[in-house]
Amino acid sequence: MRRQIYLVPGFFGFSRLGGLNYFQGVAGVLREALAHHQIEAEIHECCTKPTASILRRADRLIDEVCAGGGLEADELHFIGHSTGGLDARLLTTPGVRVRPDDTEQRIVERTRSVITVATPHFGTPLASFFTTVLGRQLLELLTALATSRGGRAGLVASAELIGLAARVDDVVGREGTFLDFLSKTILKRATDGGDELWTYLHEMASDQGAMVQLMPEAMHLFNASVIEDEAIRYSSLLTIAPPPPSGLRGASLLSLGRAALASAFSFLYALTAREHRHYRYPHPGEEIPMPYRSAIPFALDASSNDGFVPTLSQIHGRVIDLVVADHLDIVGQFNRDDLSYGDWLPSGANFDWTRFESAWGAVAREIAESESSS
Repeated sequence: MRRQIYLVPGFFGFSRLGGLNYFQGVAGVLREALAHHQIEAEIHECCTKPTASILRRADRLIDEVCAGGGLEADELHFIGHSTGGLDARLLTTPGVRVRPDDTEQRIVERTRSVITVATPHFGTPLASFFTTVLGRQLLELLTALATSRGGRAGLVASAELIGLAARVDDVVGREGTFLDFLSKTILKRATDGGDELWTYLHEMASDQGAMVQLMPEAMHLFNASVIEDEAIRYSSLLTIAPPPPSGLRGASLLSLGRAALASAFSFLYALTAREHRHYRYPHPGEEIPMPYRSAIPFALDASSNDGFVPTLSQIHGRVIDLVVADHLDIVGQFNRDDLSYGDWLPSGANFDWTRFESAWGAVAREIAESESSS
């Protein structure tokens, strides 16, 4: 039997960029977990359009499945992180017409499960922020960086300044910091003239359709029209981070880069904590099993989130786990021995390898159960 699993990245997502992997180490951990269930599968890490509309992202996902040989596979499974979960839901909804042919139907006929990870099924207030004056200004800045000669020159100059700051950090004994990582990977690509970063920024600048679609008001309509296929098993893995500054280690804030990232996380958390008064999330007592809720060492309510997506907005189908992690921890972006720098969001979740393996073990178990029940 030929089995394929597609890992679908989320908002601002990519497969690989400037030496970074979006799903950092996920494929290896998932493959080992599946082996415990005597399951072998090809695992594909998908490319996507970072900020495009969900429909355009779903169309790109079709390209990935076709290129990966999914139309000849016996079974397909989709695992979508963040907006990637919405891409998979749209693609597998009965009667959907992403393209004027039968490609979607051929994919749906082979699909056994759709597992969403930290996905904003009921929207995120963070998306609403990008419709404000400040949010639009930030997007205009990204557009300028990608599309103008002055913007590119400014980014290159910034890269050189950050590289200088990183070298100063090294002199005073702070090596392997966020500044080191940033200057040696992504920003180095900018100064070397590589097209990868510019292409990514240009895609963001040219299509920002998902900004509006991820608002709670828009997701209300999405959920009314995007329904489940009865032959597919839908489930969700939820993430939750402690309210800042809980759990933040004072030592990690001594670095200028870490302090800036911690401040950014606190800002994002506060924005995401604002539930829309007319578009409420599911009640945790009805949707999340008690063992998961009782294992959380802090309150779980409508303000709880992972820095990007409200935890209760992530509920769809069967809840398979509730993990103390921020939005990027769960896809492998956390402090690890095998990464020079991994923790982009100093959230205080203190996510580690044990939790990483456990979370993706739950995903593997769900894939196994979807096959046994089909």
